[in-house]
Order: sequence, then structure tokens, then C-alpha cells
Amino acid sequence: LKSAYIVRCDNFIKDENGVITEIHCSYLPESKSGEDQSGIKVKGTIHWVSAAHAITAEVRLYDRLFQVENPSNEDGDFKDYINPNSLQVVNAFVEPSLADATVETRYQFLRKGYFCLDKDSRDRKPVFNRTVTLKDAWAKEAVKN
Repeated sequence: LKSAYIVRCDNFIKDENGVITEIHCSYLPESKSGEDQSGIKVKGTIHWVSAAHAITAEVRLYDRLFQVENPSNEDGDFKDYINPNSLQVVNAFVEPSLADATVETRYQFLRKGYFCLDKDSRDRKPVFNRTVTLKDAWAKEAVKN
């Protein structure tokens, strides 16, 4: 994660039902992302947004409009090849600074892609449209063929 450190769990506390209620951690100052000198192999990365400060945003995840690369090359009506999952609308919790997002700025949502602010946005309820994914399924298919 950008500018992050490795965090080590030192202890945790459970309530009477066995639910973890506290986690005691420390960070390793020599492990800053991009400058890691710790020698520790990271097994996973957690991305998080503060629940106390996050704002809710509508996120529109656009995908390919068609299920085939070129519907003109296929038999039948082009509408037969429309991808029913070409748009998924989800709610997301985002950093509070995105309440001041602007239409001319592009934003990277880690592991999801690049997004722009939609004109449907309202005060304290931003709407973001995905413009570019981080993984390109068509490119993978082209390599296979």
C-alpha cells in the first residue's frame, strides 16, 4: 500500500462471547512501502477507511457493453450480445476528502481502477464512474489466442 508500513499484531482482547474487541499493534518503522529494509515477506495487505470519518459514495462499475469483442462479426442482432453486467452500482465508503472531489480530477481507488466524479453527485453524496479497470480481460484473451 502506498506509503504504508508493516503492522504487527502484538496482542488482542476478546469479549465474553469470543469476539475480538481490541487489537494491540505496532508498526515497523524500517518497513515503509517502497523503502522496506525489514526483510519481512508480507502475506497480505489490508485496505481500510476509517468508519468514523468515511462518507458514503455511489460507485458505478462499468464493464464491457458486449459479451463478445465485436458484435458486428457475430450472427444475429447485436442486442443478443449485450453484457447484462455492464453496469453494477454499489455503495462504498470513501475518504472524507472525496466530498470535495472535482469533475476534472481522476482518482485511483486501490485495486478497483480509475474513477471520475459524475454530474449526478450531490452534497456529501458523491457519485463516481469507473473509467479504467486495473485488469484487462480482453488483453488476457488476446494473449491466449
